[in-house]
Amino acid sequence: MFLHRTPLKRSNILKMALYNLEHGSPESFISKAVKIACVVIMYWFISITMVFLNKYLLDSPDLRLDAPLFVTFFQCLVTVLLCWLLNLFSTLCPTMVDFPSIGFDPKISREILPLSVVFIGMITFNNLCLKYVGVAFYNIGRSLTTVFNVLLSYGILKQTTSFRAIMCCGIIIGGFCLGLNQEGAEGSLSWTGVMFGVIASLCVSLNAIYTKKVLPAVDGSIWRLTYYNNVNACILFVPLIAFTGELKTLYNFDKMGSTNFWGMMTLGGVFGFAIGYVTGLQIKFTSPLTHNVSGTAKACLQTILAVFYYEEAKTFLWWTSNVLVLFGSFAYTWVKGLEMKKVQDEALNKNREKSESGV
Repeated sequence: MFLHRTPLKRSNILKMALYNLEHGSPESFISKAVKIACVVIMYWFISITMVFLNKYLLDSPDLRLDAPLFVTFFQCLVTVLLCWLLNLFSTLCPTMVDFPSIGFDPKISREILPLSVVFIGMITFNNLCLKYVGVAFYNIGRSLTTVFNVLLSYGILKQTTSFRAIMCCGIIIGGFCLGLNQEGAEGSLSWTGVMFGVIASLCVSLNAIYTKKVLPAVDGSIWRLTYYNNVNACILFVPLIAFTGELKTLYNFDKMGSTNFWGMMTLGGVFGFAIGYVTGLQIKFTSPLTHNVSGTAKACLQTILAVFYYEEAKTFLWWTSNVLVLFGSFAYTWVKGLEMKKVQDEALNKNREKSESGV
């Protein structure tokens, strides 16, 4: 027996499509869009707030605390404590909290040690750069990360870079140099801060390379890597703090008993922990490419907020330097995205050709 099928008229097809549009896909699309928007806003809020908070802890005339290594050490300590806390909650309430089991294995700690050294350099020089330069200039001071990515990819990984990507790096370098010129013309340029920013950019690039190398030691778990990294950092920071004379600074610090000071320090540590979570969350809900674009847009907003918050007057060329850095960073991300898509498409075509020839 054959079923009798009535041909569908165009009007009926249109009605069905409109019905699905009204009752099906828009809800899921809107729900997904709202989730993505919330994650991006959360990333922007935590990242920007953390920069302003660290600037207060490192260079506030109210605190007058010259102990950047101690500030960084305490943030690492808070991260370790939060990892322990989440591990405990995960054990007690496994259905509510999903966190990998952590302990301390000296063998794993030694395997991760090279990354931990780079990690210490990255977070320390980031904070030192922020201590000596303004928040508005901070983005330019640390803008050479992309350039170091290209140089280290070739020097360590032997990966070549396309001409278009190199041109984007040229735009970033041009914006960086113009920013130095304009900051110097305003009389607010700190060469010490610039040097720390360049070293921080180098460490950020090295951190990405070493992270890929040591991830297998923690079974690919970013949270376990975060835990071991910060445990190693806490241990290594102790002699550094003693060697640089910060213990004497802390002994003479008049706000060691202030609940406001420790509250701000703890909040800085919580935000430092949270930025790792929301970064992973943003990549999960969007893509690595979109995450980089979001980071570029966030840097733009951060610069504008800093200029208004600190009531700074900037020249047209100073703003141009920021635009060049942001445009170069965005263009590099876009070019690399196109190149990755091209490689993926070529791989898919090859697999398709093999499967067709094998049939």
